[in-house]
Amino acid sequence: MRTAAALAVSTSFLASAASAADPIIIKFSHVVAPDTPKGKGADKFKELAEKYTSGAVKIEVYPNSQLYKDKEELEALQLGAVQMLAPSLAKFGPLGLKDFEVFDLPYIFPDYDGLHKITYGPIGKELLDKLGEKGIQGLAFWDNGFKIMSANSPLHTSDDFLGLKMRIQSSKVLEAEMNALGAVPQVLAFSEVYQALQTGVVDGTENPPSNMYTQKMHEVQKHATISNHGYLGYAVIVNKKFWDELPADVRGNLEKAMTEATEYANGIAKQENEKALEAMKAAGKTEFHEMTADERESWRKALLPVHDEMGERIGAELVKRVQQETGAVN
Repeated sequence: MRTAAALAVSTSFLASAASAADPIIIKFSHVVAPDTPKGKGADKFKELAEKYTSGAVKIEVYPNSQLYKDKEELEALQLGAVQMLAPSLAKFGPLGLKDFEVFDLPYIFPDYDGLHKITYGPIGKELLDKLGEKGIQGLAFWDNGFKIMSANSPLHTSDDFLGLKMRIQSSKVLEAEMNALGAVPQVLAFSEVYQALQTGVVDGTENPPSNMYTQKMHEVQKHATISNHGYLGYAVIVNKKFWDELPADVRGNLEKAMTEATEYANGIAKQENEKALEAMKAAGKTEFHEMTADERESWRKALLPVHDEMGERIGAELVKRVQQETGAVN
């Protein structure tokens, strides 16, 4: 009996020790390709997190909507089915955090320097802190880049959008943007866009070049205008309860890894988009148009009223603060 009892205690101890040695699994789900700025950022975070925690944490990265489509992923995070995401900033509006829709406003960021005054500054921190009320811990902002417009007809002036069915992600601001151009906004999940363009369900869309290239949208779009009219970025987020329950030393090492992965991801974003644009030009399937000063002014004139139109929804004071910080509106 004593031997059996000792064996049971020994077995229990070994099982407990094995369990204690098991790594903490963090599932990091995203909807874009691995060779995009976000995809490469996620892989860099995996590398650094596993290094700094000495294997106490294992990051499982699931790209290309392998686990969840962009319409599903936030709910999955809140339910704890996945621990980490990097959704586009437009996703937080439907969650009740309309402040984040300021990032969708056309011509709100004149360049990366103006953008980073927000994402690395006090306004960005205030926005990430607001996620806590939804059971979400905001960790960082990651860039994708500035968007270009594409369609199967030339898009030179704002008048060229009249009646076109343009795919957007779910965002009241982007709806207002397309309405201001006279287009018909069509909300579709990112994973469905290529087929919708190929079959003519939609006529065109807007994306940073890296997304357009890695999803092969240039193969089914005859024209694109390098408009840089809007920004697409992400917030790296984690389930708050999961995050708060991590051992303090593990959490500290993950924060260190995230800081370095953010610098890496944001450092390569502009370069990755430039490379993607050159690759699409070389493919020769899409004609890319460089805007003249008059054409750009036509777009700005049509789109800047969206700032005032959406001010009540987003918060007029926030819109004004961002405008002042970036110098976007003269």
